Amino acid sequence: MGRLEGKIALVTGGASVPGLGSATATRFAEEGAVVYLSDRDAAGAESVAASIRANGGQAIALVHDVTSEADWDRVMATILDGHGRLDVLVNNAGIAVLRMIEDFTTDDWHLQNRVNLDSVFYGSKRGVLAMRKGIAAGVQKGGSIINISSVAGLAGVPGCGAYAAAKGGVRLFSKVIAMECAREQIRCNTVHPGMILTNMQGVAAEDNADNYDATLALVPMGYMGDPLDIANMNLFLASDEARYITGAEMVVDGGMMAH
Repeated sequence: MGRLEGKIALVTGGASVPGLGSATATRFAEEGAVVYLSDRDAAGAESVAASIRANGGQAIALVHDVTSEADWDRVMATILDGHGRLDVLVNNAGIAVLRMIEDFTTDDWHLQNRVNLDSVFYGSKRGVLAMRKGIAAGVQKGGSIINISSVAGLAGVPGCGAYAAAKGGVRLFSKVIAMECAREQIRCNTVHPGMILTNMQGVAAEDNADNYDATLALVPMGYMGDPLDIANMNLFLASDEARYITGAEMVVDGGMMAH
């Protein structure tokens, strides 16, 4: 039996390959979960879902703008109508607009925070409410919310002003959820990736080329991680193996934060 057998999961930002969301959705399905993966990119999300199904997993793609509360309501309604419960929510969708402070615009700032922080509030609130419904109906015991932050939410990284503000906000907001929901066995933890080889990392490198090599040099293990490294951490937090872990910061960074 898989580690997530019978669980219903939602992973946002699931279309990009290579990406943390697609890797997480794939890993969850391999371990028995029914996975809803959402993204603004309908074709990309469906491609990932089709790949999961072709390999024997259960996956449903949903079109989803995580900055829209109406979209969140629709997505949650679809999941509850289809399965009556939500066991795992991974707030993964994000963007990286990296500039030094003198080059950053107000629009850059607001966009970064809408996608990387506001969406986590919208999703976590609705995730908690959905899990409470399932608990009240007796169809589940607790749940797991996994909010993707970053090492930039733990320490200062040049060029990451708005990104760091949003990811730092995710970190502390998640601890509040953990405190508020602990007695209901609804857990909330953050995952803090370091430099992981994703499409978003490639864009970040182009946007912030002057600092990119210097940042990579700070990784003691000497190389970028694989999306699977984050997917496996998410799998652990989603599973019952992590039943006594909430409000924690799980750092997956090749040793960057050990400096």
